[in-house]
Amino acid sequence: MPNRLAHETSPYLLQHADNPVDWWPWSAEAFEEARRSGKPVLLSVGYSSCHWCHVMAHESFEDQATADYLNEHFVSVKVDREERPDVDAVYMEAVQAATGQGGWPMTVFLTPDAEPFYFGTYFPPEPRSGMPSFREVLQGVRGAWTDRRDEVAEVAQKIVRDLAGREIEYGAPEAPGEEEQARALLGLTREYDAQRGGFGGAPKFPPSMALEFLLRHGARTGSEGALQMAQDTCERMARGGIYDQLGGGFARYSVDREWVVPHFEKMLYDNALLCRVYAHLWRATGSELARRVALETADFLVRELRTNEGGFASALDADSDDGTGRHVEGAYYVWTPAQLAEVLGAEDAELAAHYFGVTADGTFEEGASVLQLPQHEGVFDAEKIESVKARLLDARRERPAPGRDDKVVAAWNGLAVAALAEAGAYFERPDLVDAALAAADLLVRVHLDDRAQLARTSKDGQVGPNAGVLEDYADVAEGFLALASVTGEGVWLEFAGFLLDHVLVRFVDAESGALYDTASDAEQLIRRPQDPTDNAVPSGWTAAAGALLGYAAQTGAEPHRAAAERALGVVKALGPRVPRFVGWGLAVAEALLDGPREVAIVGPSLGDPATTVLHRTALLATAPGAVVAVGVVGSGELPLLAGRPLVGGEPTAYVCRNFTCDAPTTDPERLRTALGG
Repeated sequence: MPNRLAHETSPYLLQHADNPVDWWPWSAEAFEEARRSGKPVLLSVGYSSCHWCHVMAHESFEDQATADYLNEHFVSVKVDREERPDVDAVYMEAVQAATGQGGWPMTVFLTPDAEPFYFGTYFPPEPRSGMPSFREVLQGVRGAWTDRRDEVAEVAQKIVRDLAGREIEYGAPEAPGEEEQARALLGLTREYDAQRGGFGGAPKFPPSMALEFLLRHGARTGSEGALQMAQDTCERMARGGIYDQLGGGFARYSVDREWVVPHFEKMLYDNALLCRVYAHLWRATGSELARRVALETADFLVRELRTNEGGFASALDADSDDGTGRHVEGAYYVWTPAQLAEVLGAEDAELAAHYFGVTADGTFEEGASVLQLPQHEGVFDAEKIESVKARLLDARRERPAPGRDDKVVAAWNGLAVAALAEAGAYFERPDLVDAALAAADLLVRVHLDDRAQLARTSKDGQVGPNAGVLEDYADVAEGFLALASVTGEGVWLEFAGFLLDHVLVRFVDAESGALYDTASDAEQLIRRPQDPTDNAVPSGWTAAAGALLGYAAQTGAEPHRAAAERALGVVKALGPRVPRFVGWGLAVAEALLDGPREVAIVGPSLGDPATTVLHRTALLATAPGAVVAVGVVGSGELPLLAGRPLVGGEPTAYVCRNFTCDAPTTDPERLRTALGG
């Protein structure tokens, strides 16, 4: 019989709806039940494409004996971290403080007042490698709760006090300057893996936000070293197994330093961020590889993640059926020489094995290989390679596909809107701009209420129950600002303004300028989450700083610019010390140091060819964070266009900083020079 999760919309929660565990969703009612029954709470947090979440579910939550024990002695609460990033953040902070590490599934035991007292992540069904079994953990927690409850309560209260005392090192509420940016670059250089690209060791994650900083810093200062680190990292990732050489798109991370073997789940946010990075790399260098990867990743987003309502689904699972009934990580993506021969025939299979690095021993498990694009000696026939890729992709589509999490997350869709709008404009692909517009329309129709407040998620066109957090407001505003620059439609600037007004009123501390991840009127947890550091996506804090700055550049709104500058104080404090973890903040600081430039393009009509050339020239400029407004002279739809006449009756470009402009020009080459192109 299904449990309470059967009434939820989260694909992750629905995966557990038929568990014998008597799950509750996160709710006041669950904690009321814990108080009524005198039981502790088991909080289990994960997400639908999490491999080890599935493993623990199969081993423990689908086991009747384990479920019976849980149902008798605990109130069990299941949370989708993607729906409730605030809950996840608060308790992950406690897990990391207590154990020195974190991850998912996250397993936390709470008092009925939601105070944590014991922590972990994955627990096996039997003791393994010094790790207790899940049943042993449950029995130990139950014993402590029954026999030493006062001690448990004291521990829980101490943990909550310790969490409350953790203050953000905010520093001076002013943005970093040249010195701090240079020190941040030096810090990244020290951590850079010169042989393999990227930063640090295994597992190795795509450093999307740091790459954006390097590209912007290189454009602003002319630093060849910054640009080279970005270019080499992008090339190594694009040639590695972390990139899907057949279907496009990136896996979540590489388990090794060489980018060979990925953790195969594909996330919307990674691919949106990396699509934008590769498009910006092409803009800076003209790299054909960057162009190809940006477009293939954009096409992957539209082909594999777009929902019927026009939004973008959250993720594709790492696991799929290997054809024998086993659910195996990577089964959809890996190849053996025999499988190549079955599809291609012996001669073309040998070519494919050499081209994609498929070996007899394999680079993954059970003799299978992850397709790569190594540095090849010799010349391959491009037409033959395309034929091989097409046949392999067709054959792969016959395999059981990984599951898809169809939940639409506002923030990640905002990132996708920005990426697709820019890629469509850069590469003259109006279909990608249309996809961005459709996703933006869904966010307005479904996620935005009549007070311009955002819902975090939707599914099948139905809005979810959870309020948007700071990253939702910031990233959706970022997407709308990109659409305004690409389309010239002022409505997207207006919607961005509505969202950013909420940021100023409900998320910013009026005294310090610091930002919180949840609104002032949001559900109160044991701590109001606040984290300025990047994780898999830009932090809400620095994403808000970037959107506020871009909006101020488009409109001249001084409160928004002042808020952005104050928010960047945390980057001044952290950037020189931990640059990898504030990459987006460093990128925003580069835009501030450059102005950012404000480019107004006016013409007799948006379809006028000369106007289009000026507009495209402005969009392709590498000036960090530059904003672009395009429109018909005298229309007044965008603030940057006000009072900007044509020169000599010709379409005209104005380049400004803080609404102070250089001499206007009608010449695309002069515009390119003025913008550093």
